[in-house]
Amino acid sequence: MKKLFASLISSLLLAAASHAYAAPACSQFVPNGQFPTLTNQRMAPRTRMLCYSDFVVLHSGVTHGPLWSAEHLTRDHLEAAKDMTRTNRFFEDDRLPEGEGATLADYKRSGFDRGHMSPAGNRWNAQAMAESFSLANIVPQNRDNNQRLWAHIETAVRKLASKYGEAYVVTGPLFTGAQLQTIGATRVLVPTQIFKVVYVPSQQLAFAIVADNTAVDRYDVRSVRDLEAQSGIAFPGIPADVAAKEKVSFNGRGFAVSKWGW
Repeated sequence: MKKLFASLISSLLLAAASHAYAAPACSQFVPNGQFPTLTNQRMAPRTRMLCYSDFVVLHSGVTHGPLWSAEHLTRDHLEAAKDMTRTNRFFEDDRLPEGEGATLADYKRSGFDRGHMSPAGNRWNAQAMAESFSLANIVPQNRDNNQRLWAHIETAVRKLASKYGEAYVVTGPLFTGAQLQTIGATRVLVPTQIFKVVYVPSQQLAFAIVADNTAVDRYDVRSVRDLEAQSGIAFPGIPADVAAKEKVSFNGRGFAVSKWGW
């Protein structure tokens, strides 16, 4: 009887976790309605998917920030975003249990910017703009990196999405090495690198951008498959043959261009 009861409880917990992770209401922000999945199960504890009106986040109660933030960029929405005013009103998402999310105090005098994963510059209405300042969508980012290199990358991705009509984008942190820096009383983990996966369905083009979370002026462009191996995150919504293509370059001042002639 005890074994049966334990099995029932385990099944209910698994079902509840699966339901929270599936979050079908957010599926419009990921290609083919398929969310990124964690292949490294050490990242799985205390994860929660949070739906916003214009993007979706997988939040970690271990890192106290997003593991990824996904958005669907369209030409019309990006055109509307040009007229939006940045609010800069960062807030703690009250859907997270106490102790799982970062606090405003964690970032105070930390020396790091509050770096958006789904950028404020992509938000096309007042609600989406306000929601983008949730700390669940934020990581501690090197100030120079955030305001220079990463800002250029975000602008270039917007240009790419506008040129081809749409793009699916997933942005998140990477944590490499045994000794990781933290900030604040919550001990928010500071990423060693930041990635951005871009998928343009009309061109069957996908690539990953990776930059160190330091004051650097360079970034790497990799295949999505290479990033999957490093990050412990899979992107099943991107066709396998597209995710495996390696000969793609990205002009951080403009567009993505493949050496195969795209």
